[in-house]
Amino acid sequence: MDQGQEHRVETPLGVLHVMVHGAGNVRRPAILTFHDVGMDSKSCFSTLFKFEEMQEIVKNFTVVHVDAPGQEDGAAIYPAGYQYATMDQISDMLPAVLQYFNFRTVIGVGVGAGAYILSKFTLSNPEAVEGLVLINVDTNARGWMDWAAQKLSNLTSSLTDQILSHLFSQEELSANTELIQTHRARLSKAPNLINIELFWKSYQGRRDLDIERNNTFKCPVMLVVGDQAPYEEAAVECNSKLDPTTTSFLKMADAGGMPQLTQPSKLTEAFKYFIQGMGYMASSCMTRLSRSRTTSLSSSYSMEGSRSRSRTLSQGSQGGQLPPSPSHTMEVSC
Repeated sequence: MDQGQEHRVETPLGVLHVMVHGAGNVRRPAILTFHDVGMDSKSCFSTLFKFEEMQEIVKNFTVVHVDAPGQEDGAAIYPAGYQYATMDQISDMLPAVLQYFNFRTVIGVGVGAGAYILSKFTLSNPEAVEGLVLINVDTNARGWMDWAAQKLSNLTSSLTDQILSHLFSQEELSANTELIQTHRARLSKAPNLINIELFWKSYQGRRDLDIERNNTFKCPVMLVVGDQAPYEEAAVECNSKLDPTTTSFLKMADAGGMPQLTQPSKLTEAFKYFIQGMGYMASSCMTRLSRSRTTSLSSSYSMEGSRSRSRTLSQGSQGGQLPPSPSHTMEVSC
């Protein structure tokens, strides 16, 4: 397994910690990830990117995991009163990362705060992003109700509890699953908890991205959310504002708040279809995936024009079916 190379990238707005995996294939975009609040790239993405069936994808691309300032393992603690970067400023650091590694374009994969940051980056740098996978995205600023609830929560809940209820569904928290226990322990013992709180406050203060049909992404987008996730409504609303001909929306059953941790197999499958729809890895069949799994993804593809059809992608089939091209809307519940 490629352990990755560690880099510290100087940007005009501060230093970013970046891990790079894979040999640079310059003819293809790099896959660039950005994690959520209360996590770093490792805790957010290693389950997905080390997943066996994902290897077929990652061996074809350079994968770049970016950590928000001060969120990586072993980060220096910020002093009291430190002015942490806004969401907009963090997004403005990313062009320097592309420049540093000489990447012409990327496919962005973001979760929560990371999905917001990559959305902002894509709106500002449309030519640099070929595709976008947004998990638990909320492109809106917090409303007054959320603001008031947060004020109350600041008084009654620990920072760890606030962040856990941002990351996970109420069902998962009530059940106190092993995943919750692991992340609770990791957060409450985090030596850089001060830094985590600064990133959390920065996300709380995010601006509205004002996405609508005339101010939207110029690339294919896959929205992903768990059907019980805290950001389910926000993702549904975001989907309604995007161009249906280039957007696929994946609502995942039994995925809780973090589908990339709980359902890496289904997410890998969907990601592969997404990449194939963009014209990469088209010759790569899904047969190995197909044989190894028995569940089915029921998908309805509504196509432009008078023709419309629906079909079921069943992993029990012979596989190798190509996904819809980005000119079709794909809604998948799985």
